[in-house]
Amino acid sequence: MHKRAGGEGRCIPQPSALPRKAGKSCGIISVREIEQKHMATLIPAISTCVSRMTPGERRTAERLEQKLDADYLLWYDVAVGPRHQHPDFVVMHPRRGILILEVKDFRLSNLIHANKQTWDIHGDLGPKTIPNPLEQARQYAHQVVNALERDPQLVQPEGRHQGKLAHRCTRRLRRPAGWRVPALGHRVVLIPSGQYQAVMIDEGHEFAPEWLKLVTQMVDPATNSLLVLYDDAQSIYERARSKQFSFKSVGIQAQGRTTILKINYRNTRQILHTASLVAADLLTADDKDDDGIPLLKPVSCGREGQEPLIIKLPTLQAEAEAIADHLAQAHKEGFAWGDMAVLCADPKTRNLCARTLAQRKLPVENRLGAGDFDPTSNKIKVMTMKVSKGLEFPVVALPGVGHMPANGEDEREAARVFYVAATRATQRLVITASGGSGFGQALRATHPDRLGERLHA
Repeated sequence: MHKRAGGEGRCIPQPSALPRKAGKSCGIISVREIEQKHMATLIPAISTCVSRMTPGERRTAERLEQKLDADYLLWYDVAVGPRHQHPDFVVMHPRRGILILEVKDFRLSNLIHANKQTWDIHGDLGPKTIPNPLEQARQYAHQVVNALERDPQLVQPEGRHQGKLAHRCTRRLRRPAGWRVPALGHRVVLIPSGQYQAVMIDEGHEFAPEWLKLVTQMVDPATNSLLVLYDDAQSIYERARSKQFSFKSVGIQAQGRTTILKINYRNTRQILHTASLVAADLLTADDKDDDGIPLLKPVSCGREGQEPLIIKLPTLQAEAEAIADHLAQAHKEGFAWGDMAVLCADPKTRNLCARTLAQRKLPVENRLGAGDFDPTSNKIKVMTMKVSKGLEFPVVALPGVGHMPANGEDEREAARVFYVAATRATQRLVITASGGSGFGQALRATHPDRLGERLHA
């Protein structure tokens, strides 16, 4: 496990951390990729397994993925049941149940004779006998049922059908053997048990404890190879920081197996210092958490740059106009529009800034949803602070800091969000403040020498 202090440490795992062997696979979990798809999800992705597919299997995978709705999950060549048998495809729908598919690359004219157990077909080298694919699928289905019946929550507790699958389970939800089915909001995510020889989780601080608990089930016990990268300072979602949470509680053996990546490579020393001022309390934690992992402030790599510009203005509209002036000047100095971002505390401020930039005839992309973000476009990216996690831009502007935290908002939570937003900047950071709340006052008190009433003061 690797812990990133401040989120900026770079980690190159040792070869033993992600072993590879014939017939096994490694998994990298990406929640964002799954959630952004609008068609059925194939596991593993077709690009990673197409080399071992037959032509018929590849065509079937493409059609299933494209034609089925987004609430379908598809598995190719996944181990099913205690015998670890491998059907070609397992198709799962939370209401319609499971369909097992066997794909054979021959025409009906190749079939010579068929019975319940075998088929005789014309092969490339003459007649040959193969298992009846219908019987194969039937045996796989039995393996699924037998595995489910070992779960006491899925079977009839009493009566003449005691020990058999409950009727509501067989109609509403069936799952392949060894797969855990968590209820995450209104989504159902199925994870195969022991499927991967090694699993790597990036941005682990975004994972709910329930997610982490399930991911540990994905790792082959023979290798026990799980690599987790996370950053306490960027953990801006409450579910990831339950007071009862520890890695031990979700089945991850962290104590004595951690590497702390202290050095921040993304930000200049000046930007990191400013970001840490507001979040100072958050980054000063106990010496160790429940897993024996020290919690440390990030250490700058020593890269120098401009001091962040902190501007006091009377209104949010004045902030938006000042930011437009600053970004236009940065463009004249050689920064591309696509190198700039305006990160806002709330949607109202985001829309105000996007509208003001557009009125100034500056190219702007207002990120209202996942489909509105194009990282390749040469436009100023305007978005909320929370969705900026994982991104970076040479020039970043933070409007509305004088209104943080908002009324009723937890100050510690708001400090984490501010820290994440400020550390998206790699070269220049502009902070504007028109309100009288705590963050604006804290910055003005600690940076009096950098405070201007107007942009060019």
